[in-house]
Amino acid sequence: MTAATPIIQFGTSRFLQAHADLFISDAMAEGQAVGPITVVQTTGAAERSGRLAAFNGRPIPILIRGLEGGRPVERTEYTRSIVRGLSALADREEVERVFVEEAGTVISNTGDGGYAGASEETVGEEIPRSFPAKLTKLLAARWLRNGAPMTLFPCELVNSNGAVLSGLCADIARRSQLPAAFVDWLTQDCVWANSLVDRIVSGALEPAGAIAEPYALWAIEIRPGLAMPCRHRHVSPVDDLRVNERLKLFILNLGHTCLAERWIADRRPERETVKQILADPAMRAYLDEIHLGEVLPVMAAAGIAEAPAYRATVIERFLNPFLEHRMADIAMNHAAKKERRIGGLLKLAAEVGPAMALPTLRRLAQSGIGG
Repeated sequence: MTAATPIIQFGTSRFLQAHADLFISDAMAEGQAVGPITVVQTTGAAERSGRLAAFNGRPIPILIRGLEGGRPVERTEYTRSIVRGLSALADREEVERVFVEEAGTVISNTGDGGYAGASEETVGEEIPRSFPAKLTKLLAARWLRNGAPMTLFPCELVNSNGAVLSGLCADIARRSQLPAAFVDWLTQDCVWANSLVDRIVSGALEPAGAIAEPYALWAIEIRPGLAMPCRHRHVSPVDDLRVNERLKLFILNLGHTCLAERWIADRRPERETVKQILADPAMRAYLDEIHLGEVLPVMAAAGIAEAPAYRATVIERFLNPFLEHRMADIAMNHAAKKERRIGGLLKLAAEVGPAMALPTLRRLAQSGIGG
């Protein structure tokens, strides 16, 4: 008989297996009263059926490969927190039972399109299409039959993801003419966490498991009534998630985009990777000049004291000898990325240090490459 699961997770991703699921597994091994987890496949993707069947309580291998303190490491850790895999479509009644009777915590990572389609959807007798509508329907069932509030940790890469998902679910409930008391319970009694997740998962192990870098972060914004999902070295309660968002966007993501600009402009090798482009002394000097001479001064003016240390971790991640992160992939949607990353930093600089010159970043922002 499967153990009761106080955590229900929507999304079968390799990322979560090597991230939240692994952290909760570590916490359980230390005796913390968290987990185990039921994982729910939110789509009907046939190629993931084997992965779903592997969520049966057996250890899931996570191969950690990369640099730690400048030294290559390669080790296998195991996720042991997942004991049940269900399909939102095929196992509809059991998903609802677990959600209503067992779970108190929700984790989700439903991919880039996870919130798509929610703006016009309503809930009724049929299984909804979008994840926010599926979640709203399950929350309504819990409210009717149980009434105990839940804590929700969205991990989708959306700014203020907890607030966004809460708003989507509330809008769906109102459009569906669900009781106002339910909407109040959903928005006021349930706790929706804003969080930011970060770990590069570079490969898959079959039928379940992943290859991941050593670096990992689950930054969760502190708010009234929120209890952390577990205590773990990679789980960081933070007062203001915007600091972590700016670090990732303007150091890691912006660094990738600046390298992609040169990769495109210089017509560098098609299959070149991040570590290969940084093996070129001129390219390494170019990135260092941008980070040290332009980005870090803006971060300092914004009061983000963590920026130099974070930048050191980013360079170590870029130089990961096991990671084949191709520039061609990074260069996709280049113009939009430039606007968000380089343009975003320039907007921040205008607020905190309007006299800063930032010549390289201003030139990159104005170039027509990727437009």
